[in-house]
Amino acid sequence: MSTPRKHALVTGGATGIGRAAVLALARAGFDVALVYGSSAAAAQATAADAQALGARVLTWSCDVADDAAVRRTLAEIGEAFGHLDALVNNAGTTANWTPRDLESLDMAEWDRTFAVNVRGTFQVTRAAVPLLKKSREAGGEPAIVNTASIVGLRPGPQPLPYAASKAAVVNLTKTLAWNLGPHIRVNAVAPGWMEGDWMERMLGDKYDGLMGARAKATPLKRCVTAEDVAEVMLNLLTANRFVHGEVVVIDGGFTAST
Repeated sequence: MSTPRKHALVTGGATGIGRAAVLALARAGFDVALVYGSSAAAAQATAADAQALGARVLTWSCDVADDAAVRRTLAEIGEAFGHLDALVNNAGTTANWTPRDLESLDMAEWDRTFAVNVRGTFQVTRAAVPLLKKSREAGGEPAIVNTASIVGLRPGPQPLPYAASKAAVVNLTKTLAWNLGPHIRVNAVAPGWMEGDWMERMLGDKYDGLMGARAKATPLKRCVTAEDVAEVMLNLLTANRFVHGEVVVIDGGFTAST
């Protein structure tokens, strides 16, 4: 008798950490609901790659800051999958600013960053809880992983609203853990400086130099990758059964050594 496949939802699943999480879950035997904001082509490419690994992957475009849209999307996911065993809250955005220049912040971008990163994480979680509880009722061990950031734990040059929103995600993770345990485990990951498009946009033409310097100062002598983050996410979702309300830093030991 074949083992029934598990079901996962990944927001922000088209690129970066989200894409790596979708592929890691597919390899682990999950079917995946992939939710994306505007990257339709990238979402389809990620879905195709996950399907090649044997997963059933369905995609939805949804603004996680829009609660009505979130509830519609989760209702459709429920119709398609019946229940959820795992939720990865990875959808995120940031704001433009000039470091140390508080006047350079556009408050509309501040509000949008919090709407996606914090309210969106809560709204998706709230709408997913009934589907996660169905997994529990069937003997499963449902779990949630939120994407925080090292800048939510210590200061850095990142835009203030982004850093503050990730600090809020850290607190939200712990508060959700208190509210959803013992039936649903909730944890978060806090990646350090990560290779790839996101940091390239943040650092611009300084990317190579600054990332090289960070790698040199890191005990494991490189910067984190999306695949590193996805590996930890998968472990938190499928193992580590007594880990709850924690934030796992993934930075190769940089924070611990500085």
